[in-house]
Amino acid sequence: MGEHSLGELVSFLDGLPEPRIVMNADYRIIAANAAYVRDFGGGRLITGRTCYEVSHHFDVPCDQAGESCPLKQSQKSGAPQRVLHLHHTPRGEEHVAVETTPIRDENGQVVYFVETMRVVRQASSRPAAQGLVGRSPAFVGMLEKVLRVANSNASVLLLGETGTGKELVARAIHEASAREDGPFVAVDCAGMTETLFESELFGYEKGAFTGATHRKQGLVEAASGGTLFLDEIGELPLVLQVKLLRLLETGTYRRVGGLDWLPADFRLVAATHRDLSAMVVAETFRRDLYFRINTFPIRTPALHERPEDIPLLAVSLLERVDREAGRKFTPEALTWLSGRRYGGNIRELRNLIERATLLADGDLIDRQHLNEMADDLPPPLLANDNAFRVERLIELDVLEQRYLSWAKGRDELDAAELAARLGVSQRTLYRKLQGLKGA
Repeated sequence: MGEHSLGELVSFLDGLPEPRIVMNADYRIIAANAAYVRDFGGGRLITGRTCYEVSHHFDVPCDQAGESCPLKQSQKSGAPQRVLHLHHTPRGEEHVAVETTPIRDENGQVVYFVETMRVVRQASSRPAAQGLVGRSPAFVGMLEKVLRVANSNASVLLLGETGTGKELVARAIHEASAREDGPFVAVDCAGMTETLFESELFGYEKGAFTGATHRKQGLVEAASGGTLFLDEIGELPLVLQVKLLRLLETGTYRRVGGLDWLPADFRLVAATHRDLSAMVVAETFRRDLYFRINTFPIRTPALHERPEDIPLLAVSLLERVDREAGRKFTPEALTWLSGRRYGGNIRELRNLIERATLLADGDLIDRQHLNEMADDLPPPLLANDNAFRVERLIELDVLEQRYLSWAKGRDELDAAELAARLGVSQRTLYRKLQGLKGA
């Protein structure tokens, strides 16, 4: 690619709204369009500097400083590469989705790389009054998956402990998708009865039952063109799982008391704190529904997996819950908050901070305000602890079969050890396992 062609490329990029730079294989910025200079330049010279110095203030390329480097990956693959970085900007560090594309000459040789930057609106690496907040590796890994799946129409299953902000993640997926201008409709599946489920989700016709004095729009219809978020989907009884599965498989529904099948148009995001795969084995969650909703699983990290985010979250939550603007934590208070284990995760942290704002009279929230009304419940069992669980009453012979199936896969025990642990002879164990195979 000659000088004339490079000039044409730079002129073309300058007319595009997204920030873009042109680099050579040595990470040197050859040109930057107006949008990049405006959003990332900060009044300083861009051309001639290395991309890693501008974006990260590093002295070496990102891959040598523990970060993923899209240019290096693009050099190896010869194809566009995407990563999520914490990028320095005049406003401070921000989450930026970076896509690097190789540019070839007339002989097919890669001569330049164009890097496109998109600031992530759905998450902040600094204290924020709303939305997702974090900068830890666990948080960034989750956010990268959110951005990967957001612009598709794939069903997403959010997994993680209670209180980890799954609804905020669902909203972020919605806002980063092509459906962002459509509605975001949240449904709490916990405690749903069959009648309530159908009337809430599908709506009902006038006269469908006593008290139905008018036609009511269901939440499926309300979510048309947008996202339907089913929270705590693991709490749905089996009879309701069948009705949900039919909706998802056929893309149609019928109002209670109605005759016509109506088309559904929504993107599904579901969430649960339960181990659905274990529930499938225990036959308390339908296998076909599990695979229908689990197209793209995303795990929301617990606070103990992102401890470096706790001060950042604390400052953000203080801004959200405090009725008196401008108050701050003392350093001792932030240290105390960072050293705790939160069984209720962000929800518990928020409650703790809100209580402290009610106890504090001055401009500072101190450790004593936090410690005075702290809950010290033991943390919940991890969802992946491989414990044997039964979600409902079942027949004893079925229970024994499930228990044996679970026990024989534990700790790599041989037959003699397993029989001893179960308190039966090897012959009895063999007979029971044969019955299991024939079941």
